[in-house]
Amino acid sequence: VGQQGSLTYIWADKGSRPRAPRDQRYDWAYLFGAVCPARGIGAALVLPFVNAEAMNLHLAEISTQVAPGAHAVITLDGAGWHQAGGRLVVPENISLLPLPPYSPELNPVENVWQFLRQNHLANRVFDTYTAIVDACCEAWNALTANPDRIRSIATREWAEAVTA
Repeated sequence: VGQQGSLTYIWADKGSRPRAPRDQRYDWAYLFGAVCPARGIGAALVLPFVNAEAMNLHLAEISTQVAPGAHAVITLDGAGWHQAGGRLVVPENISLLPLPPYSPELNPVENVWQFLRQNHLANRVFDTYTAIVDACCEAWNALTANPDRIRSIATREWAEAVTA
């Protein structure tokens, strides 16, 4: 999420040209997030950088949210910080499942990002880096305050939990 923001569809009168704010500055913050649709919870960090170190912090945060005695499987796309060449420190209660290239439809968190952009983060201008971080935190907190929304957005029938 950054000062340049993103645009999304809005309601407007037919034939009109609705305006949306756009900024040319370059401050950015990165929202690392994961959800558990079965429990309707999530874990996230807002960081000023993306790399293996940031991913390690995120994995540690996810680990604290895994139910006692449970094991989480995290689906990952091909982002560079997900494929950190052996530099990731994966907690014992987490397994990583890399997805095939060009398959965002298999990654439930992609729908979460789309929801956050469309409902909380798009068509806005942020004056400062702190405003970006605050907006990310507010958007994530609004999402996680509604467990049913997490279930609705991120549940995949093919990804149901396996019990032994």
